[in-house]
Amino acid sequence: MYYPFFDSTMILLIPALIFSMWAQFKVKSTFAKYSEVGAESGVTAQRVGRLLLDMRGLSGVPIEHIAGQLTDHYDPRAKVLRLSDSVETSRSIAAIGVAAHEVGHAIQDQEGYSFLRLRNSIVPGVQFCSTLSMPLFLIGLLFGSLNLLNAGILLFCGVLVFHLVTLPVEFDASARALKLLSETRTLTQEELSGAKSVLDAAALTYVAALVVTVLQLVRLLALRNSRRS
Repeated sequence: MYYPFFDSTMILLIPALIFSMWAQFKVKSTFAKYSEVGAESGVTAQRVGRLLLDMRGLSGVPIEHIAGQLTDHYDPRAKVLRLSDSVETSRSIAAIGVAAHEVGHAIQDQEGYSFLRLRNSIVPGVQFCSTLSMPLFLIGLLFGSLNLLNAGILLFCGVLVFHLVTLPVEFDASARALKLLSETRTLTQEELSGAKSVLDAAALTYVAALVVTVLQLVRLLALRNSRRS
């Protein structure tokens, strides 16, 4: 049977989408697991974040609350660290690990970590690429324009670059977090293992995003080549 709107190249994305869904499940389940395990220190994630920031000379970086779950982030433009509902006041291993990870980003910013600077500098361009790449490509498909197809692919490569740069930023922040928590003895060695499991699971989501982007690019190239033949 023939399906006029079926795009066979979509099959390329299936493994990546499955991996992405698994990564999302992994981070949520791992965070939930270690959210039930309180740290022996008994301090909140917000307090840990504050202590680590002050220890690294970042007392001027405020910690603010942000709504949602796992919406935690460090804002390099505003120089603010934001902790979510499930992290800020929690005394769990998971929450402390997440807070320390965001402190890791603040330290990256303080030190001028090259990959973070690169990621921050390309954000406006990536937003432009992300907005226009697919519309241009689809218009190129509709009108059979190889130039528009190539333009869409070129812009989509900008999105790929962003995901490539993001990986070292996130892995480095986690490594810094675990080192800080170990050096300050905020967590015991056993607790550090749990925090590492949470951060490793979170890192999988960034790997999954990169895999999806790579296979999407392969798909676009396959579609472009099919129009040339």
